[in-house]
Amino acid sequence: MSKLSVDGSLRALRRITADGFVRARLLNGRLFLASIFVFVAMSSSAADAPARAAIASAHPLATEAGYRILQHGGNAFDAAVTVAAVLAVVEPYSAGLGGGGFWLLHRASDRKQIMVDARETAPAAITLSMYVDNAGVPVPGATLRGGKAAGIPGVPAGMAHLAQRYGKLTMRQLLAPAIKLARDGFNIDSRFANVVKLREAMLRGGINTARIFLDHDKAPPQGHLLRQPELAATLERLAEQGHDGFYRGAVAESLVSGVNAAGGVWQASDLAEYKVVERPPVRFSYRGATIVSAALPSSGGVTLAQTLNILESYNVADARDPANAHLVVEALRRAFQDRLRYLGDSDFVKVPVEKLVDKSYALSRAASIDPNLATTLDPLAITPLAAVVESYNTTHYSVIDADGNRVGATLSINSWFGAGLIAGDTGVLLNNEIDDFSLGADLPNLYRLLGSKANAIAPRKRPLSSMSPTFVEDRKGVLVIGAPGGSRIISMVLFGIIDYLNQDRVDLLSIVTAPRYHHQCWPDVVEIEPGSFSDAWRASLESKGHQVRANNRKWGNMQIVFKSNSDGSAQAASDPRGFDLGGY
Repeated sequence: MSKLSVDGSLRALRRITADGFVRARLLNGRLFLASIFVFVAMSSSAADAPARAAIASAHPLATEAGYRILQHGGNAFDAAVTVAAVLAVVEPYSAGLGGGGFWLLHRASDRKQIMVDARETAPAAITLSMYVDNAGVPVPGATLRGGKAAGIPGVPAGMAHLAQRYGKLTMRQLLAPAIKLARDGFNIDSRFANVVKLREAMLRGGINTARIFLDHDKAPPQGHLLRQPELAATLERLAEQGHDGFYRGAVAESLVSGVNAAGGVWQASDLAEYKVVERPPVRFSYRGATIVSAALPSSGGVTLAQTLNILESYNVADARDPANAHLVVEALRRAFQDRLRYLGDSDFVKVPVEKLVDKSYALSRAASIDPNLATTLDPLAITPLAAVVESYNTTHYSVIDADGNRVGATLSINSWFGAGLIAGDTGVLLNNEIDDFSLGADLPNLYRLLGSKANAIAPRKRPLSSMSPTFVEDRKGVLVIGAPGGSRIISMVLFGIIDYLNQDRVDLLSIVTAPRYHHQCWPDVVEIEPGSFSDAWRASLESKGHQVRANNRKWGNMQIVFKSNSDGSAQAASDPRGFDLGGY
């Protein structure tokens, strides 16, 4: 048994079992079962054979269920369905059947790469007046709590689509682990218990949330057995009937009546007509690597491409060196400025994507950077508003199988426990993704992100997102990377890409544990994780005119896998931040 040490506080213990199952444990104050599994192809007989497949997710039960699907003949797409379903049961505060997301796929047989867009859509009867009064002032809580806050979920449709079009096993096989966990229950971990404790008042005042997630109206302790029989029944309908088991019939009827009783305006047709969309991903090159990332309505691919294209004008190897950090901040500032001005659902608005990701455009943007001075960008003469509380949301997982099929998936219900609404008897906790639309040019959302008319509310429209599942291919192999964290997802994935490309020998743990900073144009602040950067580092950036502010907690729960070109071996890593409330 080997030992690894990261910053003196993280220890990874690995052991290989008789069936080739490699299990990693991370110790951060106490022993946790990490959500990292790698799988040796069954043709390998030696116990020390290199792993050929890998899964990293935010919960060990989800990862292990995905591994078992691989073991029983499923491919990466099958495993991706199972992982998503189990996360809906064991991590309902972050993602689930009531949310949406993006699956980035690579099929090895024909090298097809596609993004499955299962983002939520606005209901057909939505109007801006539901969220903003006649004076243009937001209605308190309208985009965050109750029926008005919920978009039409996309995750169930996405799961059915993956299974039908790309998988090998049946939905009944793929959802069986999640159904069992929902019906029989599982013991909640410390993270679950802490999240419930922090949201105890919201859950107590929510709709059908207290009877599911609280114990006699109180936050349950770690180890509490959580059963969700209604969710199990909904999963069973999805397993038996596929897409229609959720979007038509009894489940759909209960969803509509439950949402509308809580102030929403859903119609049966909103669900019946929901469809996932397959979109060509954003593809670009950086330092000899090919990078494939999420397309609109995710801002991730475009914003990453812009930022990295700008940085190609500079020799940025270490993004945390203070001189380089200034350049990275300036590149992010420009990319997020364009996010604010141009990006939205490309099915509804014309977005100049080709121009934004063009390297000649990046050269012109890079030319405006002063290497010694922060740029002042205030294109909309924005008046700072009251501070907005950050959210802890979303989940990401990465899968690669022995054949080289791979999936990067980022799923969300937006903020912790979404809209605080479980519709009827479905057991489905609904999202509050309407908050991701722009209500006005000077009205930030939960993540203090501003937007333009491109991201304005409209019927059946998909709100802009920062979710950024990404593939990185270079001479070493392929990396599948992503993270939760709202607008900070983009900077986290950016650092992961730069760190990976700077490594000769791949060290995934160093990537997921490295310190993080973030800038998003507005507010004009460089956010840093607490205790992550020295006073000298801060002083260096401040001397160039940057405002640097330490956040009150760390952020991110990155999940990455890597497959080597040289020997086909696979490895995985989970962000240790995910074991406490610093990671989201």
